Amino acid sequence: MERTHVVTVDGGLHARPAAQLVAEAARQPVPVTIRTATRGPVSAASILGVMTLGAMPGDTVVLSTETDDEQASATLDALVAFLERAGAS
Repeated sequence: MERTHVVTVDGGLHARPAAQLVAEAARQPVPVTIRTATRGPVSAASILGVMTLGAMPGDTVVLSTETDDEQASATLDALVAFLERAGAS
């Protein structure tokens, strides 16, 4: 299961927003990977992995789970909602 999101965080997924995303991903019940068009996938719960993506404003990221159930859907929805809030602040 996948969700896509266009990065809107000023400066992209640099240290602080990456750390916040990783913390949010670590709280979720389903493991998630994240990738860009050119890098990844990496664990969304890995600060080094997320930062190595180099996701900048305007880049599309893809969040994925290996499972395809309600829990996976809710997890992906929560992470996309987090990214949307982070981009709005």
